[in-house]
Amino acid sequence: MGSIRNFFLKLGLIFGDIKLAHSLFALPFALLAAFLAKNGVPSLREFFFILLAMVAARSGAMAVNRLADAGFDARNPRTSGRALPSGRLRKMEMAVFIIVSFAVFVFAAYSLNRLCFLLSPVAIAWVCFYSLTKRFTRLSHFVLGMSLAIAPMGAWLAIKGRFDLAPFFLSAAVILWVAGFDILYSFQDIEIDRRQGLYSIPRFMSISGSLWLVRGLHSASLVLLAGPYFVLHLGPVYVAGLAVIAALFVWEHSLLKPDDLSKLDLAFFNMNGWISVTFMVFGIIDILVRK
Repeated sequence: MGSIRNFFLKLGLIFGDIKLAHSLFALPFALLAAFLAKNGVPSLREFFFILLAMVAARSGAMAVNRLADAGFDARNPRTSGRALPSGRLRKMEMAVFIIVSFAVFVFAAYSLNRLCFLLSPVAIAWVCFYSLTKRFTRLSHFVLGMSLAIAPMGAWLAIKGRFDLAPFFLSAAVILWVAGFDILYSFQDIEIDRRQGLYSIPRFMSISGSLWLVRGLHSASLVLLAGPYFVLHLGPVYVAGLAVIAALFVWEHSLLKPDDLSKLDLAFFNMNGWISVTFMVFGIIDILVRK
């Protein structure tokens, strides 16, 4: 009984550290891509394995990040309390979780179709590569964006089994959107990054300049999200969703000022979670009402 309790305690520590709730960022884009590819409702089997693949890949990637950055986290007051740097979790335990997560991801990809299975090692390599990029390039925010952009493309491939134009618009939008909010997130660690020799855009730009860059990235991502409307001949509900997202972007950026970042958590998690879920809901409704 004690070993079972300890297992779930360790698992809880891992899930807490990898912020499982942050799957909310990319997962809605993946689910919408599946609905768009199907032009209707995916089967329960497709839905299950897409969901399993997305959560497993994201969990494995974040666990790699925590393992790779354990030393840096230990020297950062904001992150020193995480399970690995605080000693509550061993590196071997996190490594086992990583192996299991990626094994589940490969199994889910195999269960979807041959193309997803063949591309699964490429996806794993890319999402793991992100964890190293902050050591040598300030463009790490965009590498993270490309990692999450795998989600809508992967979901499309899971349904269609081929590449098409529409998911490229979604993936490109996700790259810019995620890069933007990751730049905001890195405001918390500008001085720590400088002391540890880590790279980020805010470390080399002023906060004011970084905010303007993020506004530009989010504006461009909104334009890219309009791409599927023209390619797939979507309807007015989809357009209404874009309008709501635009309003949410404006609200998000109104919360942050160069001399006042007190609402950073609200802008980072709450607003971006609402943006992704809103986009999914409006897109799915548009598909269903036109059936």
